[in-house]
Amino acid sequence: MMAAVQNAIFIVVPFLIIITVIVTVHELGHFLTARAFGVAIDRFSIGFGRAILAWNDRWGVEWRIGWMPLGGYVKFAGDENAASVPDKEDLEDMRASITAREGPGGERKYLHFKPLWQRALIVVAGPAANFLLAIVLFSLIFGTVGTPTTPFRIDTVVPGSAADRAGFKPGDRILAADGHRIEGFEDLVSYVAYRDGVTVGFDVERDGRPMTLIAILGHRETPTLFGATQTTGSLGVTPRPDGSWRYVRQNPIAAIGMGVSKTWEVLSTTTFYLGRILTGHVNLNQLHGIIGIAKASGAITKQAIDQAPHDLGDQVLGVVVNLVGFAALISVSIGFMNLLPLPVLDGGHLLFYAYEWVARRPVAARVQAAGYRLGLALLVCLMLFANLHDLPLVRVFHFFGSLFS
Repeated sequence: MMAAVQNAIFIVVPFLIIITVIVTVHELGHFLTARAFGVAIDRFSIGFGRAILAWNDRWGVEWRIGWMPLGGYVKFAGDENAASVPDKEDLEDMRASITAREGPGGERKYLHFKPLWQRALIVVAGPAANFLLAIVLFSLIFGTVGTPTTPFRIDTVVPGSAADRAGFKPGDRILAADGHRIEGFEDLVSYVAYRDGVTVGFDVERDGRPMTLIAILGHRETPTLFGATQTTGSLGVTPRPDGSWRYVRQNPIAAIGMGVSKTWEVLSTTTFYLGRILTGHVNLNQLHGIIGIAKASGAITKQAIDQAPHDLGDQVLGVVVNLVGFAALISVSIGFMNLLPLPVLDGGHLLFYAYEWVARRPVAARVQAAGYRLGLALLVCLMLFANLHDLPLVRVFHFFGSLFS
């Protein structure tokens, strides 16, 4: 019983909060941009399923809170097509129906009759809202708590490691990696983590003299927040503190700049890592789904509590800071994923709009329907594949076996 309560506290609750906030912000991006262009909107829902609370605003939009807190959605007036991009025949039928019901010009407030550039911006606004949320969250952390920094020099070089082959020596100070500034050992670990086997140029200071060393990173197996292990890049050095460990808090302007930089870094790392998965340089078992995200949020919560075991205030602060940072990472990932060119995602809508811009007419309904079904199938397969790695079949069988024991 206690285990179930702990799982609810450490895994389910943080996961639901993170996912609901991120998806709601994503949908708000669509909603607010559509509202700015005068698009008619029927509903904005936080959560799915039957409404436990609902009301209408002065513009006639129904706001509701669903009983299933797993995100949300926005429903545009007249948006009946599954792919949300009606073809030429559908548009003519919609125009005739709206004109008969509301009079000439009534169609101008509906999404599908807005200029192409406005429709494209409405679609892009969802992922953009996720990136903006990440910037805000990272900036809050940098401007309030700060970033942990441990200035260091190299203490030891592991024999036969990438650092040894590249010519690193004890006492060297690493200033940058591929032009990215290295302020502390945490920055070095973070940068090399996703680059095993990659050639990296390091700016190094040795005895007061600058130099550049080129290393082909090695690899090592490290535990993950998802309860498994992963292959990460390794330079092969241990640090020697060259100053005291501290949190460096930034002024508001610098914090925003760092928030933008961090968001871009996460986005570029995500695309780089995805490319390595697609080219076979990284094992597919590094993909994670909803179950893995939930496990990770739980692990982060427990980790923050363990790091501050005696003071309730420090525990709460640690949990909040760690989860805020994790939410920023997931927000970038969801924004990026939605830009993939699958018809069921925002990127698929942009793909259809690109065709419409070139061909001067929408994609045929049958092509849209086929693309939508294919995109949905691919997305479901990807989600199932990712979640199977997070929940091995052995554990599933063990769970069902325990029901009868």
